Amino acid sequence: MTRTALITGAAGGIGRAVAARLVADGLRVAGLDLTDPGLPGVAFHRADVTDTDQVRTAIGHAVDELGGLDVLVTCAGITEGGPLHLTTDEEWQRMLSVNLGSVFRCVREVLPTMMAAGSGAVVTVGSVLHRTAAPGLPAYAAAKGAIAALNRQLAVDYGRYGISFVTLSPGWVRTPATESRLAPGEEDLVRLRESNPMRTVVDAEAVAEAVVFAASPAAGLLTGSELVLDAGASVVSPASLLRDAHRVRMGLPPLDAR
Repeated sequence: MTRTALITGAAGGIGRAVAARLVADGLRVAGLDLTDPGLPGVAFHRADVTDTDQVRTAIGHAVDELGGLDVLVTCAGITEGGPLHLTTDEEWQRMLSVNLGSVFRCVREVLPTMMAAGSGAVVTVGSVLHRTAAPGLPAYAAAKGAIAALNRQLAVDYGRYGISFVTLSPGWVRTPATESRLAPGEEDLVRLRESNPMRTVVDAEAVAEAVVFAASPAAGLLTGSELVLDAGASVVSPASLLRDAHRVRMGLPPLDAR
């Protein structure tokens, strides 16, 4: 029987790559977003993930169209921020509503279908930034950390229904949106490659590959877990990148050799 999947944020860099990969793997796929991803094989349903009524209507139509739901992947999110003392109530609430509240709304809508089926997989795209903070993103970090905590709780509450919950936390991912924040040229990309032990930049297709595994029956026993996908960047001490002796041991050129 063909498996089915629903992707939120399906028009974005990661969500689009996930939707395309699941279609390629033979799943029947529906996508939720404000704009149509225009992907062959992906049924588009327009919804603002901060609006409960829109989410309920769109997911209801998608599940009916798919004839059930095996996999939910929540990719919808925004990256905005500023120092906490300059963050307004409206900015704080917007970040939490899009990044965390959307997960709550979407999971709540699909749970009855998965509970009735006695199976299901929920994969939520979080961020490594709730583990290793970046300046000026307090609301973003809080929301992504809460996602991981929420999935652990849901794994406990709904495991008896055969539903798994996995958080996938990538580091910096190469997408059109993230690349627009880099300086022109290759220098920033070189720095990003050097900042992780594997000397690579994570792209959206690599995240999609991890999602495929996390959503598969083979990964069911990972429920409640968080998978970090950052090529090892979060385990490197920043000071190591500033000391030539450490850089040599890591296979990097000394700073004064540039």
